[in-house]
Amino acid sequence: MEGDRKLGRLDNIMTSNTRRFERERERERERELSMHLSVSRIPSGPMLYSSQSTALKFHGGLRILELIPNIVTKRGPSLQLEISKSKGGVGVITMRDRSKNRKPLQRGRNLSIEAIQTVQALKRAKKNTNSLEREMEYKVKRLLKFDLMAVLRELLRQNEPLLALKVFEEVQKEYWYKPQVLLYADMINVLASNGMLDMVERLFLYLKMESCLDSDTEGFNALLKALMEFGTTGLVMDCFHLMKVVGCAPDKSTFRILIDGLELKGETTFSAVVRKEAEKHFGGPLEFLEEEQDLTLSSN
Repeated sequence: MEGDRKLGRLDNIMTSNTRRFERERERERERELSMHLSVSRIPSGPMLYSSQSTALKFHGGLRILELIPNIVTKRGPSLQLEISKSKGGVGVITMRDRSKNRKPLQRGRNLSIEAIQTVQALKRAKKNTNSLEREMEYKVKRLLKFDLMAVLRELLRQNEPLLALKVFEEVQKEYWYKPQVLLYADMINVLASNGMLDMVERLFLYLKMESCLDSDTEGFNALLKALMEFGTTGLVMDCFHLMKVVGCAPDKSTFRILIDGLELKGETTFSAVVRKEAEKHFGGPLEFLEEEQDLTLSSN
């Protein structure tokens, strides 16, 4: 009996010592935490935390990652940790819904790695014919439709007309190729702005040889505008004739580009012909031209 009582007292002492040791460890942990962290509560709402969400200001950089509570896998929007710096070098960790990330604002500029590498390789090799042909063979011809068109448009954007024309010739060989007047207009605009008028005529000849052009009024208007700015009157009138041949109906913008452009160039004969056709097309006087002139005078 006496031995059992001694063992019982010994167990109580050990239990008491263990609890006291755990309390001391907890106090020490709290003191260390208070030295490095200042914790401010934020509303948790439907957060995916196992404990209440907090915004943490810290001085120890990546040490804070060890103190973030475990995230519970529940249904709901996925969250993303966001670390920002405030004055004094203090970092703040917040959380936001990744589904609210901003979408790209520019259309058609999301180039793949293959497209980016191809553009860079072509620009490096453009001064060496053999190197350029090698890049065309091993990079350009292996691209898929989306990447190939992205490379072409990026070369136009970077004002590389000869490279763009070379890639365009490869595009024309693809089984999925379908001519787009607006793409021709973009290419002619870049070629003409670099003074390559002979290449402009060559490319316009390509356009006239296309067998299945769509009746794209917007594309033809862009092409007429580019030719009017850089090309000759003959090309402009040829383009207007081609527009009617493919069954593309001109609109007010079409006639405005032609009449204003031809009159500025002093081509009164062609301007009179187009004006007469416009009056026949709209069934009366060209009031939209007079309105534009009134707006121009009032703004001046």
